[in-house]
Amino acid sequence: MDFEQLYKTYFIDVFYYMRGICKDEAICEEVAQETFFKALKKIESFDGKSDIRAWLFTIAKNTYLTILRKNRRNIGFTEENEIPSAEDFADNLDDRDTALRIHRILHTLKEPYKEVFSLRVFGELSYEDIGKLFSKSAGWARVTYYRAKTMILKQLEEHNG
Repeated sequence: MDFEQLYKTYFIDVFYYMRGICKDEAICEEVAQETFFKALKKIESFDGKSDIRAWLFTIAKNTYLTILRKNRRNIGFTEENEIPSAEDFADNLDDRDTALRIHRILHTLKEPYKEVFSLRVFGELSYEDIGKLFSKSAGWARVTYYRAKTMILKQLEEHNG
């Protein structure tokens, strides 16, 4: 299947998949467009062993999470030339250090804990939306998130002494 046919066949599926995650139609369209741009660049990495829609959905989900992270970083800045105080800077480094430790721990978790935690914390998705992504219930998502959080906190406590 050539790429143009792939786009025509699956664009609407990717768009509606995103509508299940995000209610903003403009963001959904942006993510769908970016998904196919990324897919075009990486089409040779698709092995054909799985459903191409699942591959595209994974690209879409990751693209959406990247957009959320970028937007979260850009929110909250007041003045462009505002210089943080030394105390604020130290607090910021500490938060970054903790965040880096959490990401390292998160990387070691097994699925679905890793993904559920990421979707909840970084993607800011509701338990209901996470459950839908996995074809499970909101309760399953809540329990899985709680278990992932417990694993992360335990490893953080072990690291801190």
